[in-house]
Amino acid sequence: MAHNKPSGEFPFIPRIINPVKVGKTVIFAAETRIRESSQILDENMPWLKTEIVYNPQSASQYKSDQATAFLFDDTALPLVDSEKIRANNPDAVIVLLSANSFIHCSPPQPAQKKYPYTAQADLVFAYNTTELVPALIITSVVRAAEDFINVRKSSKVRRFIFLVVDDEPRWLSQFLPTLYNIIGQRADVMITRTYEETLRFLFDVEEESQINSREYRSHGHGDDVVCLIADIFFPKGNQSNSDAGRDLVRLIARYYPRIPIIIASKAKEADDFKGKAFLLPKGDPGSLQKLKDYIHDFSGMGDFSICDKAGRELHRIKNIHGLYQVLSAAEKNNKKGRELREIIESYGQKDRFSTWLYMHSYRELGDILRPRRSQGRQLISLLKKHLKEEILRLNATPLTIDGVKVFSLQDLLHMLRTIPSDKIQPYSDNDIISSWLDKKGYSELAEELRPIHGSGERLSETLASIIEKWQKFYAQRGHSP
Repeated sequence: MAHNKPSGEFPFIPRIINPVKVGKTVIFAAETRIRESSQILDENMPWLKTEIVYNPQSASQYKSDQATAFLFDDTALPLVDSEKIRANNPDAVIVLLSANSFIHCSPPQPAQKKYPYTAQADLVFAYNTTELVPALIITSVVRAAEDFINVRKSSKVRRFIFLVVDDEPRWLSQFLPTLYNIIGQRADVMITRTYEETLRFLFDVEEESQINSREYRSHGHGDDVVCLIADIFFPKGNQSNSDAGRDLVRLIARYYPRIPIIIASKAKEADDFKGKAFLLPKGDPGSLQKLKDYIHDFSGMGDFSICDKAGRELHRIKNIHGLYQVLSAAEKNNKKGRELREIIESYGQKDRFSTWLYMHSYRELGDILRPRRSQGRQLISLLKKHLKEEILRLNATPLTIDGVKVFSLQDLLHMLRTIPSDKIQPYSDNDIISSWLDKKGYSELAEELRPIHGSGERLSETLASIIEKWQKFYAQRGHSP
């Protein structure tokens, strides 16, 4: 490929959120619409192999060496042997798609007491004949199953988790498609439905008094959570409708103040959290764009927004070049420089820089900065030093697909139109192309590519046409990362 190759190269190490991919989906359901939703999986998750079975024995005796999502409805789940399924499939997730209105709005314990078969499921979702038809939620259901497998597996790789705490399967089915559309392949979603389950996930303890105030970061998954989305009312102890959300917000504020909080509730009590959290009224479609903006601005996925104590935005940074310029302004010995240094210091204490860098594929730089607790000009100098080193490496960090090295948008466009499409698909499915573009500073282009899945020449041409459009836009804007 014609390109002036830089002297010396640095490998691009993609950030793979889910090392374990669900390779198979097994559907055993009396509900025709659940079986027919396999067509949606074929279109939107082409790497999946979906099998429909028609009797309990076939489902119970199914064996696979791949991660597998087993999808059952209310009729099918009571008939299968869930223990045998798990014994035969070490990476299995059992999912219940329920049409039962009681299960739709019930916490785990009441649902299990009235309908014992619900206890067999790892995940429970709701479907109906109106807004929650299986075809609209099926891809989110399988994605949640894949996230469940990967989060539960021990991993030395730093994770990025949206923790969703809500006891009603109905709302989870409504909300997850929206959330996955916002976050793409950049983070996992973990669902907990009780206060105790949430404590175990965050701190690996059974009750609050067991949290070790010095070593809590090394226990549980709290250090991997990048956003908390929680109802106010969910089970705690023997109370099925306690205001456990208050206790959860208090714990997050004490141990993980960096984690942005979204309170998903229509209850009047939600007003008590103004100034502490983003308020998301359940079922309000008008708030979804604000939700997207909040997630992008505060979980590290979008631009890096620097605000003063009153919440006024001072700077909106799209890439590390812009971040370097802001840091240079903070070095100045004037009132604005001192105020900016104070804000940057508070951001450093909350891991805002490392989280943003992780999300934009600067994993090594995030690892370097994260343990540091420097202050003032020392923090500014440290950040600038490592950012400058990273900027110098950018043009010498190629994306390599099928032996072809890509250094620029023109290289990427040429590659997409010349190499076999089956070589491209895994890089699109796993967000690798978008991650490389993000690192290069093309954040808007990366964002547009993230929801795209498919296969064959249609995928290659779709990707190429979008890149060509943005290439012209960047040229007009004089954008050169």
